[in-house]
Amino acid sequence: MVDVTSRVAEAVRADGVAEGWAVVFCPHTTAGVTINENADPDVVTDVLDTLRRLVPRDAGYRHVEGNSDGHVKASLVGSSVTIPVAAGRLVLGTWQGVYFCEFDGPRSRKLLVTTVGA
Repeated sequence: MVDVTSRVAEAVRADGVAEGWAVVFCPHTTAGVTINENADPDVVTDVLDTLRRLVPRDAGYRHVEGNSDGHVKASLVGSSVTIPVAAGRLVLGTWQGVYFCEFDGPRSRKLLVTTVGA
């Protein structure tokens, strides 16, 4: 899990949207994006440990590429988040951050940020 909050905030600033929404989308089937606590790094560890327990790497999946666990984890986490924008800034809770979640890497990945003005 990589904290991408500052990168998303920069994309919002670059688009010049003062009021509206930012949609962050991950166009990959074995990666995702989520919002979670970014003050305590143990939360990221706990999330990843829980996903590993719930969806183990080798659980007899049929998909021949060997990355079915990544597909399942990405489905559980989700491929997009929508964040309000006010006064040109992301409206997140005090402890919240935006995270890119890699479940089958490392690989070359991208996130798409689309802003919509109100």
